[in-house]
Amino acid sequence: MSQSKDVNDAEYTEDGKYLRRIRSFVRREGRLSNRQQRALDDLWQSFGITYTGESLDLPAVFGRQAETVVEIGFGMGASLVAMAQAAPETNFLGIEVHRPGVGACLADVADLGLTNIRTMEHDAVEVLQHSLAENSVDRLQLFFPDPWHKKRHHKRRIVQPEFVALVHRVLKPGGVFHMATDWENYAEHMLEVMTAASGFSNQHPQTSYAPRPDYRPLTKFEKRGQRLGHGVWDLLFQAN
Repeated sequence: MSQSKDVNDAEYTEDGKYLRRIRSFVRREGRLSNRQQRALDDLWQSFGITYTGESLDLPAVFGRQAETVVEIGFGMGASLVAMAQAAPETNFLGIEVHRPGVGACLADVADLGLTNIRTMEHDAVEVLQHSLAENSVDRLQLFFPDPWHKKRHHKRRIVQPEFVALVHRVLKPGGVFHMATDWENYAEHMLEVMTAASGFSNQHPQTSYAPRPDYRPLTKFEKRGQRLGHGVWDLLFQAN
């Protein structure tokens, strides 16, 4: 794992000396089901991309030139698969560190016969730094990232100024960074960071937050939250 100083999830001494990178996630391997293991064994060569630190040629990876959506932290992949199924003309690259989630996603891809999804099992920050070329992505999605709700853990939140700069680098001009969270405090944090970020404009400046776009599926947890009266906040920022 690289320890790049240009990423905000890093820790420094008082005199500015680099100490270590603070990750926005904790690896929780969990037990692979037989279905997930079979999918990883049988489908990785076709639908998985092994991280090498080299820049990806996305048209070559997908075998076509098309709009490309990147999703960071797709969990078990249900929403990513639903989006890919609904938009076969679009390429979808999902990045996830949770191995059972990658296996579940690949299994669903095979069951539905999808060809427009690729997955990476790696730290998304390093993928943004090294694997995605400048101006190569049409939309980057970050749905329901770990809110690290305790104040002492806020430094672990992935949406930080240096991370946003990486997002801006890979987005095409006019490309969109779409965030969603069910933690109001994190939504406020995201809005503050994005409003201060150079090179981005809020697509919904009057309301700050956006209505859920039709392309983002409702998750079962979100539906449950709605029944309980919980809020969800979407933020859409366009790269200038």
